[in-house]
Amino acid sequence: MSDTLPPLRDVLARHGLRADKKLGQHFLLDLNLTGRIARAAGNLKTGTTIEVGPGPGGLTRALLAEGATVVAIERDQRCLPIMAEIGNAYPGKFSVVMADAMSVDLRTLGAAPLRIVANLPYNVGTDLLINWLGYANAFESMTLMFQSEVGDRLAAAPGSKTYGRLSVLAQWLCDVSPQFRIGPQAFTPPPQVESTVVRLVPLPKPRAPADQKTLERVTAAAFGQRRKMLRQSLKTLAADAGFADGTALCEAVSIDPQARAETLSVEDFCALARAVSEKR
Repeated sequence: MSDTLPPLRDVLARHGLRADKKLGQHFLLDLNLTGRIARAAGNLKTGTTIEVGPGPGGLTRALLAEGATVVAIERDQRCLPIMAEIGNAYPGKFSVVMADAMSVDLRTLGAAPLRIVANLPYNVGTDLLINWLGYANAFESMTLMFQSEVGDRLAAAPGSKTYGRLSVLAQWLCDVSPQFRIGPQAFTPPPQVESTVVRLVPLPKPRAPADQKTLERVTAAAFGQRRKMLRQSLKTLAADAGFADGTALCEAVSIDPQARAETLSVEDFCALARAVSEKR
């Protein structure tokens, strides 16, 4: 950690920076925890580490202290002077892209291996992850903090109450490993929920063949009415694809039409997605 940088609370006070609820900001100021997140991401000394929403730079400092070359994506103009101070303390190791992370192709931001390490804004964290899953094989890993409800869903197994669409999409492409939880009191301001750091390591290839957009549609339909049997929840999707009904779609891939979405494996959902794609 560069000893030329002042304490984070002093930085917030000097720049008059307060978390913006509209941006989903909750600042993590505990340098022990930011260091723990950085270490959970593995060896950072090669390639490029991408951070989204650095805010006052607590995690940024920890990443740089671990030897990372960091490219930060920030949309809050108020953070620019703070980012400039960090850049001066770590010359040649840190740069900032002022943009909405949803509009940035992260593959263009630096030398491989690429990895993402970020305390994601709660209001857009899931959308960002689904976007990145579209080119997951570009990354060595993604070490991300979500509200714990989302973290639990990412790692959930079939049959559990938290298993859902996000579980399927993430586990289709990645090994998902929850790392540790962080209580609300660690943040300024404290959120009303716990947070969880999750590490996703992209697989060499998906667990089963499927078109991502079709898989997203199948899981959205199945889990959108998760209390209903698949023959009912998939009825409209099946008809649009040219099947007689939801039962016909399920039977085409040897899945029980009376089963419910939470009982299906990732491979089962991929089979349904392939059937929809092929029928079209």
